[in-house]
Amino acid sequence: MTSDARADSTLTIDGKRCDDSAFPHVWSRCIGAGRANEALRADWQRQFADVVEACGVRYIRFHGVFHDDMFVYRESYGGGFGPDAPLAEPVYTFSYVDKVFDFILDCGVRPFVELGFMPRELATVTETLFWWGAHGSPPKDMARWVELVTRSVEHWIDRYGLDEVREWRFEVWNEPNLVPHFWTGTKTEYFELYEQTVTAIKNIDPALKVGGPATSVFVPDDRYKGEVEDRVATHETAAASDVDALDWRPVWIEDFIAWCAERGLPIDFVSTHTYPTDFAFAADGEAVHITRYADATFDDLTLLRELVGSSAYPDAEIHITEWSTSPSSRDFIHDTVFAATSITRSYLQCATLADSISYWTFTDVFEEGGAGIGPFHGGFGLVNEGGVHKPTFHALTMLERLGDRLLLATSDGVVTRDSRTSAVSAVFFNYPDDMGMKGLRAQNSYEGTRALAEMGPSRRIRHSIGGLEPGSAFLVEIVDWEHGNVAEAWYRLGPPLNPSRAEIEHLSKVADSLLRFTLTVPGTGVLDLDVELAPWAVMSLRQPA
Repeated sequence: MTSDARADSTLTIDGKRCDDSAFPHVWSRCIGAGRANEALRADWQRQFADVVEACGVRYIRFHGVFHDDMFVYRESYGGGFGPDAPLAEPVYTFSYVDKVFDFILDCGVRPFVELGFMPRELATVTETLFWWGAHGSPPKDMARWVELVTRSVEHWIDRYGLDEVREWRFEVWNEPNLVPHFWTGTKTEYFELYEQTVTAIKNIDPALKVGGPATSVFVPDDRYKGEVEDRVATHETAAASDVDALDWRPVWIEDFIAWCAERGLPIDFVSTHTYPTDFAFAADGEAVHITRYADATFDDLTLLRELVGSSAYPDAEIHITEWSTSPSSRDFIHDTVFAATSITRSYLQCATLADSISYWTFTDVFEEGGAGIGPFHGGFGLVNEGGVHKPTFHALTMLERLGDRLLLATSDGVVTRDSRTSAVSAVFFNYPDDMGMKGLRAQNSYEGTRALAEMGPSRRIRHSIGGLEPGSAFLVEIVDWEHGNVAEAWYRLGPPLNPSRAEIEHLSKVADSLLRFTLTVPGTGVLDLDVELAPWAVMSLRQPA
């Protein structure tokens, strides 16, 4: 029995003595944001500090550290009147990136550095995706790319110290399987980019941590078996009567590992994206939106862990560098209590299956398609553009208040203990039985989400926790349809496209008005928990600080 288990010898749950096990906070290890330049905004920075404090974020990942609007790579220079003049040699300037990284580190967070996209002057193809015109292409000159990466990493070491940068992660590119948007090259050209990049970084210091392939997503067919996507291979998937019965597998992971192993290249971590959705193209070319079952993320990560564990790199970390209920920044589910319940369920299921599962994203300050229309437009964020907390914010806050030792796991929640303070805490949820194993389907309007409120029934959470200090207090907090449901409150206001300052103040209060009450441990030292959770509720039980 471990020392931590012995420390639990006085605790009982439902009359049984508690052993415990490690319970990693996979939800707070890393979180996502849109692009580097957005991090220069004052509102982005305020919201990030808020999320860090509440949700305990350790790392942050975003696109575009090398994009034109960060001005890192310069082959020409001018004053804006007329064409720029060519420079004799490329110049590397880091003032914008320094401001972003300085702020992140000052918040006690580290960068999970996505190396991309290509600077315009180095790209073979320009403006391949997004409102802001990302250049998702191989470089014109691989030696120039290697120099860009080398100069950047050396600069960060000079500025922050080698010991600090050794704690970072360097991920080579983003979703290179999605051709021609995120990558205009082939699979092999991406692998070659990885080879050149990992070699350059390891030449600086072998202890720096590098990985990939940052692919998207899991698929049940052979569309990515070749050098570029074959949409003909998706026809059967699009026509399948039961997509959940298909054999879903990660994209490029096995090929990437084999390619690197053959060449003796290091892989410190394997990264991929695991949205529980898919777009398959039917025989008529129409895209079919697929929503997978509620356990899809758990099953995908279980398989991924097995593949990495049995590979030539069994000790490689596993980082899910993007994850959400869907990959759409216009999916109104993201604004709702339904999303809060869904992500709570998945995070608790998957806590031991990866080194990080990065929620995409912490804020609706996110401009891949330009700014969203209205204060609640289905953006990914835990907070909206104005910093108003969504139910998902409260869900991640509740998860972060859990301890690091697992005492009890059930199908609707967990009880934990903090190994430093011995404080007991719990999170429970009601993913309604009426849903069965159905996942949440993306919705293109808020009205489209509201039918889920009819799902039921309620769920009674009953547990007895013994061995507690008599007289100690436990705070219960619940977010559900009636409490903290800010998108519904906005909907009932009209909903206003451009809310007044008074309306925003009202919505902010609603957002944080959770159901709260206190339970006191009686003289027996046994807390009898008996709470009726409404459909879609997420509940936290904790000892106040």
